[in-house]
Amino acid sequence: MGALFEALARHGRLALVAGLVAGLTLPSVALALKSWLAHLVTLLLFLTALRIGPTETWRGLRQGRGSLRMVLILQLALPLAVMAVLALAGLLDTPVALALLLMLSAPALTGSPNLSLLLGADPEPAFRLLFLGTALVPLTMLPVFWLLPQLGDFGAAVWGALRLLAVIAVAVALGFSLRRFWSPSPARVRQMDGAMTLALVVIVVGLMSALRPALEARPLDALGWMILVFAVNFGLQVVTFYTARRIAPTHEAVPFAIVAGNRNVALFLVSLPAAQVEPLLLFLGCYQLPMYLTPMLMRRFYART
Repeated sequence: MGALFEALARHGRLALVAGLVAGLTLPSVALALKSWLAHLVTLLLFLTALRIGPTETWRGLRQGRGSLRMVLILQLALPLAVMAVLALAGLLDTPVALALLLMLSAPALTGSPNLSLLLGADPEPAFRLLFLGTALVPLTMLPVFWLLPQLGDFGAAVWGALRLLAVIAVAVALGFSLRRFWSPSPARVRQMDGAMTLALVVIVVGLMSALRPALEARPLDALGWMILVFAVNFGLQVVTFYTARRIAPTHEAVPFAIVAGNRNVALFLVSLPAAQVEPLLLFLGCYQLPMYLTPMLMRRFYART
């Protein structure tokens, strides 16, 4: 088993691509895994906390003024600016506007520290943004939900954010507690990286369960959403990377950029009316592609810059 995890750590980017392919070509497997997604995400958070440890996290939080500023830029200033542009263009009532504003208001993807690892970057800054962003989302989402009441039940969205924060807090506390009594060797750290890669692969297979039916039923709609999500995800990563290099320590630029493009949009779906959820499910399915292809497609950009 250890050899398998080390192999996954070495070939994590290819493993994620294999997971995307499996999710599209094995719909029955994807459907079976769908009910386990919440458990797998919790396991991933636990492993991430165990790998990073409390010492690095507290050190980062003590120096976290830049992280707080980045959270406010990504989850508050950016969606409000985009909302103003969409309002001037008369596009606020479109499904595309709704999807974009939900994405920009969402906190970091729970797997963003692991995507940082797969790109050879420090996972701790992404982990920090994940925790801070999720803790602050009930406040940062207030202006967006107030200005766009058609987004749904604000109370349900806040409750969903608080539930997610509670899950993160429990998983992180367990990981930190174990790390206080166990200091892993470099070989064990590599095996943990492989275990986290395996969890990401299984998660992406389950997340792709809704995409194949949409591709078969509405291929042109799916193509349009794919073009949009790739442009927004990678565009945000590039812009945030160059911005973060100016306002944050150098080692934080890559994880901050990954967080900017990869958000936990599913958090808000529980609060939306059923009529608005349907088109967003296709958006969410397409959004998995740039997320899990980030370690493969953005590797050369980050390495070159």
